[in-house]
Amino acid sequence: MTTKKETFRSVLIFGGAGFIGSNWAEWLLQNSEAKVHIFDNLSRPGVRHNLSSLEKLSGRSRRLQVTVGDIRDDEMVERAVRHATEVYHFAAQVAVTTSVVAPRLDFDVNLAGTFNILEAARKSGTQPFLLFTSTNKVYGSASSGDVWPEKTRYGCSNVSGTSESQPLDFHSPYGCSKGAADQYVRDYARIYGLNTTVLRMSCIAGPRQFGNEDQGWVAHFLYSALSDKPITIYGNGLQVRDVLDVADLLRVFEAVRTLPRLEQGRVYNVGGGAGNSASLIELMAMIQKMTGRKLETSFDAVRPGDQAVYVSNTLKLQQDTGWKPGITVPETLARIHQWWRQNREVFTPARVTEMPALVTPVPIARTA
Repeated sequence: MTTKKETFRSVLIFGGAGFIGSNWAEWLLQNSEAKVHIFDNLSRPGVRHNLSSLEKLSGRSRRLQVTVGDIRDDEMVERAVRHATEVYHFAAQVAVTTSVVAPRLDFDVNLAGTFNILEAARKSGTQPFLLFTSTNKVYGSASSGDVWPEKTRYGCSNVSGTSESQPLDFHSPYGCSKGAADQYVRDYARIYGLNTTVLRMSCIAGPRQFGNEDQGWVAHFLYSALSDKPITIYGNGLQVRDVLDVADLLRVFEAVRTLPRLEQGRVYNVGGGAGNSASLIELMAMIQKMTGRKLETSFDAVRPGDQAVYVSNTLKLQQDTGWKPGITVPETLARIHQWWRQNREVFTPARVTEMPALVTPVPIARTA
């Protein structure tokens, strides 16, 4: 836990009302004395509920500031970054499918928005620590090894998983925008001396996640089972991903922020690794065992660029920080299930509605 003797922390979280951002804000409010500034356009389903719970947690401490804005607005971004000692960039267009339908939107948010944040950090003069959450999609459809079908999953010859040495290979507008942003963050460390870290993340799951068909598949499968809603499997269901609980990801944030600055920045693959891997079929079996409810499924063609197997090799991160994942996939499912039970009112049809991918920025700043 942070003590009063620790260096003052002013933490700015872009996308701070979302799944990962709200979990990080909650952790900071409970385990540190940092001032927390959330910058979010509040466009995604469920984020207002996340924000409300954070404001209640903050109470009258005056440690939580909220700015409703959009990272495409460079002036708002620059004002927000000006006094931050740490910047966490989670704001994004997150779905491959959306990027295919609306590539300009995807570009403007993921690449131009990241550029705005980097420029603001460069101009701020405070040299903040800057962490950017990238994606395994920067590696394209590569499985980093030979793949073959087994009974409940694809087998793969590369048992250690994908490392940071895997060549980048963007297979969608989303991969391009996130991959280009990934490289911008690295090169702003090389050229301008910013203290940056890029996390190329696999499947992150946990409480506060409002999963859907396009993003957050672990939560989506569980919520569908609990609500007796059918799901569509794209492909044969043998596809494998490694799952990392968001609580384990928060430990990564704390571990990397205190590492010595590197002139070239830092890049890590982050996920649950081989021990926390599961296929779609295996995850559905876990859900049925836990809930007693069997998912109603239909099958459709595999999506272009989908990875048959993606498992993170986190050896580099482990060597640099000593971090290891500690929460199993069944435990993660149980944590999401518990959060769902405690917040069931948010999942009623009247509360969960499809919202536009982005909203017009609203220049409001308030302090809880």
